[in-house]
Amino acid sequence: MTWINNHRERENDDIGFIYIIINKETKRFYIGKKQLISKVTKKPLKNKRNKRHSYKESDWDDYWGSSKDLLLDIKRYGEPRFVKIILKFVKSKWMMSYVELLYQLYYNVMHHKVNTYNGIINIRLCKPSERIWNMEKISK
Repeated sequence: MTWINNHRERENDDIGFIYIIINKETKRFYIGKKQLISKVTKKPLKNKRNKRHSYKESDWDDYWGSSKDLLLDIKRYGEPRFVKIILKFVKSKWMMSYVELLYQLYYNVMHHKVNTYNGIINIRLCKPSERIWNMEKISK
């Protein structure tokens, strides 16, 4: 199943996105984040000291989230019962964590009456540099 993108087209400098996966019948949902690229570290070349770094595309197209309950329901009911929606593309890891938190708080995923697959909000953020704030505006 492919992602539905209601936001904007992916740009070359995007490093990840925030998404929501919804069970169409029960309306139970999951909000998460996914990196589009990952850094690969290779050992140094012969007679060199520095490690080599390159980037590769992640498995984002086939990704279904990290919630065990969600993955169990996908196995139980099948992929066609779920819809995957990209909420926002982001340009930094800091922004990806921050915007994921904003969406999770906005949709109140930790409230016991909200029907969600999210079981934890696990975030660790430092105060961002001005460069990160200038990379993109935070808006829903």
